[in-house]
Amino acid sequence: MSIPVSATAEAGAGAPAPDALPGAPAAGDAPGAPHRWRATLRRFLRHPAGFTGLLLTLVVVMAGLLAGVISPGDPFRTVGDPLLAPSATHFFGTDNLGRDVFDAVIHGARTSMIVVLGVSAIASVIGLAVGIVAGYRGGWIDDLLMRVTELFQSVPRFFLVLLIVALFGAGLDNLIYVLAFTSWPTLARVSRAEVLSVRDRDYVEAARSIGATDRRIVLRHVLPNVLPTAMVIIALTGSRIILLEASLSFLGLGDPTLMSWGYLVSNAQRFLRTAWWMSVFPGAAIAISVLGINLMSDALNDVLAAYSQKRGKRARRLRRRRPRLGRRQPALAGA
Repeated sequence: MSIPVSATAEAGAGAPAPDALPGAPAAGDAPGAPHRWRATLRRFLRHPAGFTGLLLTLVVVMAGLLAGVISPGDPFRTVGDPLLAPSATHFFGTDNLGRDVFDAVIHGARTSMIVVLGVSAIASVIGLAVGIVAGYRGGWIDDLLMRVTELFQSVPRFFLVLLIVALFGAGLDNLIYVLAFTSWPTLARVSRAEVLSVRDRDYVEAARSIGATDRRIVLRHVLPNVLPTAMVIIALTGSRIILLEASLSFLGLGDPTLMSWGYLVSNAQRFLRTAWWMSVFPGAAIAISVLGINLMSDALNDVLAAYSQKRGKRARRLRRRRPRLGRRQPALAGA
């Protein structure tokens, strides 16, 4: 990792330092951080996979946010004859009970969005907290937290979620909590590895030498260098959550009061030959959502990798210049 401007400012160093990671906070260079974020966003949008993934994800997110406007009313209500093919009246046709499949898919997007956002938020807090504390503190705290993490990873997640939902009920809140408490271990291990590579850097030692507290060091120098990699893991976790939620709903363990894509696919099994639209449109919604998130995570990973390579080349150039600068200093002093 490169040396953030904030660390050199606190240490009182006069020499310029390499740029920090995109979005890293800087104490004496407020305009720099937004500029780096804008540069990263531009590179992300220029990436074909990033732009395509963002577009697909926005379509699903907007459908979920505007579900009450696009498809007002109860998605479980009967609106026509059963098994009507797609038409101008019913864009995606009707199911075996005469319910509009288009309304059901739109409201299923809202359910998936709520689950993904809720699970990602809780898992991110737990994973980042465990990973940063374990990597920064080290010692027995690191050993204890990593053993707990390995315990969660050793248990098959799908069957654990299946068991807990079957025992405690299939409400949306239970589903979010169970998925969140089984989705943080990967993020914790990746965050710990990043912290281990950062905590002994020169700029962190410089911050310690001037009396910076551990909290300040973690928030200003460690966390900004961990977040870019964590964002990739969080995006991948979101795509897995969509599949897990659909799988549980497919098995009848989702919230029975909310429309879900997995429920729609499960209901369509008996009509694969006679009503293809009942399974095709919910399945396409799941595929588009997962594909969009995966494309965004791949593009973000490529952008960050290119930035790391550029930062490494800049650091090597600086190292090559230092010996020459060191030889000039005695001559200048003698003059």
